[in-house]
Amino acid sequence: MEGTIMIPMLRPTTTSIPSLVDAFFGDDFLSNFFEGLNQGTLPAVNISENKEEFTIEVAAPGLEKKDFSVDLSNNMLTISSQKEFSNEEKDEKVLRREYSYTSFKRSFSLPESAESTKIKASYKDGILSVTVPKREEAKEKPVRQISIS
Repeated sequence: MEGTIMIPMLRPTTTSIPSLVDAFFGDDFLSNFFEGLNQGTLPAVNISENKEEFTIEVAAPGLEKKDFSVDLSNNMLTISSQKEFSNEEKDEKVLRREYSYTSFKRSFSLPESAESTKIKASYKDGILSVTVPKREEAKEKPVRQISIS
């Protein structure tokens, strides 16, 4: 077989010897590492509208009211959060401290029908709710019967 190059195949090996990573960090090191990467994702947002107002609901369990900031600038509503988590485990000979930092920022352009001076926000059971009332002239008026003369 002249001119043919043989490429060795890599085969997974199975051993019962614990890896160096497991021995040093503990066998939950990689699972905790990848779980920590997921904390930077954006929270789910629901936006609804009725006759009186717009409502923005942000699913953010594990956060507290003080972790949020709701700002309005040039008709742009911005919801953001920053939080640092730390976990410390002490043993006789081992000290392990893990930190993670999570933050997000979502911005929403308000429609002209929004009454931006009356926006309210509340946080309960892991849901941040921001209520944006509509201007009086933008609210749906009831049907009025007009008599014919």
